Amino acid sequence: MASVQVRTESLPSPRWGFGAFLLVEAVLLTTAAFVSALLGSSSDGASIPTRHVLIGTITPTLVAVAVALLVTVVRGNGPVRDLSLQPRWDDVKTGLRFGALGLVITTLGVAVWTRFVGEDDAQSAIGALVADRPLSVYAALTVFFYLWLVGPICEEIIFRGLLWSAIERLQWKTMLWGRFAAFVISTAVFAVSHLEPLRTTLLLVIAIPIGLARLVTGRLLASIIAHQVNNFFPALAILLTALGVLQL
Repeated sequence: MASVQVRTESLPSPRWGFGAFLLVEAVLLTTAAFVSALLGSSSDGASIPTRHVLIGTITPTLVAVAVALLVTVVRGNGPVRDLSLQPRWDDVKTGLRFGALGLVITTLGVAVWTRFVGEDDAQSAIGALVADRPLSVYAALTVFFYLWLVGPICEEIIFRGLLWSAIERLQWKTMLWGRFAAFVISTAVFAVSHLEPLRTTLLLVIAIPIGLARLVTGRLLASIIAHQVNNFFPALAILLTALGVLQL
């Protein structure tokens, strides 16, 4: 009887780690500085053209996430495998649940934070940019969709994708401990990397449910959905403020 050989495909281990995350962060900061210098700056924030604000805010993140994805293609097995981006319906449902939890925690956190530090200091950097700046409908919608949908995808790929996977691949005693370490470290780095010192504690609180979605499922889609759900109402508030409908 002829024997049947079963071929099993084993993928090589990705050839990237913390260095890839540091590279992406360097690209983010360098691009932000370059775009700022290219577009020009002003000591009077109100005099900066709206399109410059949008380009300066969005472009560095898009460039950085493009580099992150490229790293997984050139030195790994692609973003789907390296960053655990496999699409699963259960991850969508889990992300929605943790996103809803995040909305409750964020609302309570902002209320407490505002009481102690004041409304201005609790406001995000991009929220402060548009608070006193009337925007066109096109510009306001661009900010809204970026904050709600695009920004969370980019941030999750960088922090709970690239950074998380680099931490998780370290030689931990157990896989569970590696995932927990990835949750703790990526949550802390996420909060600090926003470069908003007064809001770091608040950002830590906001990031916990998002990180838990990644921890529970082991995949990135759940944390992306949770992040998008968590950002929806703040993005909507900024949209209405930018259009002059709402006064914050």
